[in-house]
Amino acid sequence: MMIEILGYAGALLIGVVLGLIGGGGSILTVPILVYILGEDPVTATAYSLFVVGTSSLVGAVRNAQKGMVDFRTGIVFATPALFAVYLTRRYLVPAIPDELFSVGDFMVTKSVAIMVFFAIIMLLASISMIRGRKDNHQEADHATYNYPMIILEGIVVGVLTGIVGAGGGFLIIPALVLLAKIPMKRAVATSLLIIAVKSLIGFIGDVQDRVIDWTFLLSFTAVSVIGIFVGIYLNKFVDGAKLKKAFGWFVLIMGVYIIGKEILTPQ
Repeated sequence: MMIEILGYAGALLIGVVLGLIGGGGSILTVPILVYILGEDPVTATAYSLFVVGTSSLVGAVRNAQKGMVDFRTGIVFATPALFAVYLTRRYLVPAIPDELFSVGDFMVTKSVAIMVFFAIIMLLASISMIRGRKDNHQEADHATYNYPMIILEGIVVGVLTGIVGAGGGFLIIPALVLLAKIPMKRAVATSLLIIAVKSLIGFIGDVQDRVIDWTFLLSFTAVSVIGIFVGIYLNKFVDGAKLKKAFGWFVLIMGVYIIGKEILTPQ
């Protein structure tokens, strides 16, 4: 009972962070599902896609109502990402063998590899949050597109999302600013739409071959969505930049912890 309470408290925290700083909360979803609620990493990444996709969709709708979403840019970026994340969940992840290789007496399993790879993504995300970003780009009348790089970036983000179940906003937002030349605030708003669509498409790649505990998944997601509105309310009273940097340090510590736990703890 206490474990379930901690798990749902974690779901609320995911939403609160998303509501407060517009991203980052999804990076907590897999660790909460694996280390608190005891889901295996492959199932946790599948559930995370649904939680991240639904939560981001709520944020995207809110941003669209404010006219902040650049739909054309979102479609251009999301299209290659959609194919990549779906194919990754449908074919690549199931094709990874349960036992990959051994180092001495230590067997590197599929679960260990996914969690370590996820932790590396957490470390990259934490650096992005700690360093912060400055909006030095002036808003143009029309977005300009570096199509080859946008397609490549979309494929990379799609594959990463498919493997680790995180939204990849720390990769998407700089890509939108640098490759589509749209200002930071619109990039943040548009990234939520991209994250929502590709995460939910990726989840569809899992539904066909996996037994989904819909009662748990929908209740966990609902608590996360409630957390978003709590975070949006608290955002009026909290310095978002300072909070984002502090959360970045937390994610950094979590990433190091996961690597240590997966490598040093006997399987």
